[in-house]
Amino acid sequence: MHLFFSVGEPSGDQHTAHLIEEIRTRRPDARFSAFGGPEMQAAGCHLEVRLTDYAVMGILNVLPLIFKFIQLIRQVGAYLEQERPDAVILVDFPGFNWWVAKKAKALGIPVFYYLPPQLWAWAPWRIRRVRKNVDYILSGLQFEKQWYESRGINVDYIGHPFFDEVVSRKLQQDTLTELKQSAPQIVGVLPGSRTNEVTRNFPVMLQTIRRLSQQFPDAIFPIACYREAHLELCQNFIREQQAEDLPLKLYLKQTPEIIEAADCCLMVSGSVSLEMLARKTPAVVLYRSHWGMYFLGQLLITCKYMSLPNLIAGREIMPEFPSVGNPNKVVTQMSTILAEWLSSPLALERARSELTSLYNETVIPGASAHAAEAILSHTGAQISSKAAA
Repeated sequence: MHLFFSVGEPSGDQHTAHLIEEIRTRRPDARFSAFGGPEMQAAGCHLEVRLTDYAVMGILNVLPLIFKFIQLIRQVGAYLEQERPDAVILVDFPGFNWWVAKKAKALGIPVFYYLPPQLWAWAPWRIRRVRKNVDYILSGLQFEKQWYESRGINVDYIGHPFFDEVVSRKLQQDTLTELKQSAPQIVGVLPGSRTNEVTRNFPVMLQTIRRLSQQFPDAIFPIACYREAHLELCQNFIREQQAEDLPLKLYLKQTPEIIEAADCCLMVSGSVSLEMLARKTPAVVLYRSHWGMYFLGQLLITCKYMSLPNLIAGREIMPEFPSVGNPNKVVTQMSTILAEWLSSPLALERARSELTSLYNETVIPGASAHAAEAILSHTGAQISSKAAA
């Protein structure tokens, strides 16, 4: 059995690595190839292209890479035509993966979309692409399953792999101990997993940190950097804003430890909000955009919230601050909420209890295993049908 994956996001790389491991336990003969990322490669998947190096969002960020993406689309089409894998599994990254789905479908290869694009959030008319080019949706969210199902799409609800990864990951105890012993109050800072997110959001985070540090001089602010390049970028911003005096420390690839140790967090919107939910760590959510993206969002976005825990809950349990232009207002608002949590144990516990209740009500375990079983079940039927023919 040969399975091909197309994965462009760092979080998708992590989820797919676990999925590959689950499939291999059930089908040791399976072969895996991908346009993907380093964690998939470490799990035994052959990488044709390291697609996660091109993880960008927004039309202005995509435009400089447009010719590269055209080249990659041609490359994946040629590969699928030559190799004819038994199934193609797409993970997020819709701008590119719609084209992969179209190529695979034209070749008669079954197409799965694992953790599909959030069509319910913006531009829902794209459901036509799903009907035309995707055979099965593997959804990590209950309300998302209902949305797809009501539109006539084959969908399996498998739970979200983030929750299993939180439970299974062994935290670095030396980092946890260092953090917990370093200060009486800890505010984790998560500036995003994409370079453009760090560039837009981290300067505003530094302004917020400065305000909080003046109110809470004993607090520290560990910063979770996803890549070495992001750590260097944060260092540059710290120098530019003359923020070396602030109680900051940069950590590389230790986001779970920071979330676990923190009293609360200041974070950029993203799928890591699910880890906040799993670890029951209150957070305020920032997402900076430029004016073009802001006006486009006003036209296209159809959901009320941008954070997954809020969407799951149907209410704002993580305060959200979409931001464009002058950031002073959101800096004040975020500082006020974080200051309330730091100054009032009761307010912090109330926020933590909301996350605990939501987690207990909605989370189902075993997402990667459920996804593996769904893929093998559906693909097995396809293979049997071909053999019979």
